Amino acid sequence: MRSLREVQREFSAAILFGDTAALASLGIVGGALDPLARIAIYRNNVLGNYRHALAATYPVVRRLLGGSQFDTAIAAFVRAHPSLHGDVNRYGSDMARFLATYPPARPLAHLPDVARLEWAIDQANIAADAPPFDLPGLSAVPLAAMGALRFALHPSVQIIKSRHPIFRIWQVNQPGYEGDGPVDRGEGADLLLVRRAPDGVLIERLAPGEHALLVALARNKRLDEAEKRGAEAEAAFDLAEVLKRHVATQTIVAFHAPSTLPRGTAP
Repeated sequence: MRSLREVQREFSAAILFGDTAALASLGIVGGALDPLARIAIYRNNVLGNYRHALAATYPVVRRLLGGSQFDTAIAAFVRAHPSLHGDVNRYGSDMARFLATYPPARPLAHLPDVARLEWAIDQANIAADAPPFDLPGLSAVPLAAMGALRFALHPSVQIIKSRHPIFRIWQVNQPGYEGDGPVDRGEGADLLLVRRAPDGVLIERLAPGEHALLVALARNKRLDEAEKRGAEAEAAFDLAEVLKRHVATQTIVAFHAPSTLPRGTAP
């Protein structure tokens, strides 16, 4: 007797990939509809659910592709990247990677990065909260030990680098947008910070230095190493000002001191 797992795999293969051998092995019988017609009902429902969920996550990607092309792309995406989650609303992290090699999307070179931005917004919405930054604790750290600290970013923070002006592309494709006209694709690159604030998800452009700093901190680099990255990226980089701003906005939410401080740095 086949296991439940085997039956589920065959059912998925029949629905998503039209696998006739898998369909035959299921032994679907009875009623006025033949097995192909019965499976087609499930297939339409499954793909319809994915289309609705992913359209909610990627509304700008849908608008740029067009409704019918988006639906076709979702069918191909689902087959290429089957869901590993029970919650369809958490599905879609591979969309940018998929679009980068999806032939109909090739004329839209910016589309994968737009998808990255929309996924970042989606993830920022559902990320965990974080306690307030421990300012008194930081003030107690000796100045000579500051370089050895490591800083943690808010769970909602996403940092995106694109060679396309994806923020403007995203903005002009929002419902009710009444600003400037079409985006000049040669407008330049974007360094973006996506984070959740009390009044919703915010997107802001970063200067090269602060972008380099935040990327380094996100990779668990020491502050002195992160400061070096920031200074290399931007001559006018000001560590104190950048830290102050991002602690105040809760982009940075915690710090971690090494277990032992360098000699001569005890409080």
